[in-house]
Order: sequence, then C-alpha cells, then structure tokens
Amino acid sequence: MKQLSLPAALLIAVAGVAAGFVGYRLINHQAPVALIATPSSAPQAQAAAAPEAPEASAPVPEAVPEIRMPDLLGHPRAISEFAGQPRIINFWATWCGPCRREIPLLNSLQHSHRQEKLQIIGIAVDFDKAVQEYVKKTRIDYPVFIGEDAGLEAAQKFGISDLVLPFSVFADAQNRVVAVKIGELHSPEAEFILKTIRQLDAGQHTLPEARAAIEAELKNEAQHRAQSGDSAT
Repeated sequence: MKQLSLPAALLIAVAGVAAGFVGYRLINHQAPVALIATPSSAPQAQAAAAPEAPEASAPVPEAVPEIRMPDLLGHPRAISEFAGQPRIINFWATWCGPCRREIPLLNSLQHSHRQEKLQIIGIAVDFDKAVQEYVKKTRIDYPVFIGEDAGLEAAQKFGISDLVLPFSVFADAQNRVVAVKIGELHSPEAEFILKTIRQLDAGQHTLPEARAAIEAELKNEAQHRAQSGDSAT
C-alpha cells in the first residue's frame, strides 16, 4: 500500500492541554500522561500560546488499512465491512475524559448524517471488561470494536506510534484517509470536515485541496478556542 508522509498526506489538527490530550502506552499499562507538542516546523510555543498536537511518528496510510477486532458481543468485525461509505474511526478509552465527552457528539453525527451514509466506528483502546461496564451506563449509537493491545496496533497502522487519545480518522467513500484529528473532536470541526468530504466526493475539490482546507480550518478553530479559553465546545 502506498504511504504518504504526514505533512504531504494528512492533517494533524491543532489541540492543547485544555483539549485534554491523553497519552497512553497500553503495552506497559501506564497511567495517562498529558502531552504537549508543537510542529517541528514552528518555533517552540510559549506556555500562553496554543500548543499544537503531536504529529504522528510514522507514515500515515493514504487508504484506510484493514483492521479486525471483536465488537461488544465478542464477534470478529472488520473495518472493511463499511467500505464505500464516509467514515469516522474514533479511537477512545473509558479512562479518557475527552473521549467520553465526544460520545454525545458522535451519536448526533451518526444520526444527523444518516442520509450521507456516514458510519462512525469506535475503537476502544481499553480492556474488554471496562468497556462492557461503561456501555451499560452510556448510550453509544455506533459499532464499537474493543482493542486492548490490538487497539494500539490499529492506531499504529494510522501512523500513531505514541498513542494519544482521543483521535479520529475521517475517510471518504473511496476509502481515502482525508484527515486525522488528534484531540477532542468539536462539532464545528466535524461539520466542516464532513462538508469538505461531501465536496470531495462531488468532485468540487481535489484531495490535496480538501486536506489543505481542513488543515487551515482546524487551526483556526483551535486558535479561537485557545483565545476564548473554551476547549469543550
């Protein structure tokens, strides 16, 4: 599979500590650690400035890779079941506060974009027991795959080696990875990305144009939230 370097292929959205970046190395079962990073091409950010998300440390694939793992019922599932549809693949965990905050938005997007055949898929990088207990109390209106170590491996397929949660992969109906948003997803960001994907599928944008537009919009949104001191809307 052809792979593109991150700067040429994809967008890693701006996010800050207030957005609740959480790092987790599942293999070592470490406690969550807050992460701050700035782009390698930019000067070191000051503490008062809006820090940017850590970049992926491996190539991000041009197309959605195959991922297989059990669902909530223990049945083996594959990402490719939803090929031919625009998708949001959301990596999360029960211990991650920003991940939990995203769930109502993801539920809403799943319903409001039904006519576009949008499919949201949750990848829980977590233990099965913890996820099963969580979904008893929390409504999730889209398929959830449970990963444990397999979830970490799935994240690595998207170029995320040092796992930060949450992160969301946006793919179009042609299975192309259009954007990767690291950090908590916000409604204006999601709506802009989905609108751009619709325009891409309609031939109104080339893929590089779509990626550039999304990158610019996400940076603007992050700067606006940093200036207003609001990271949760």
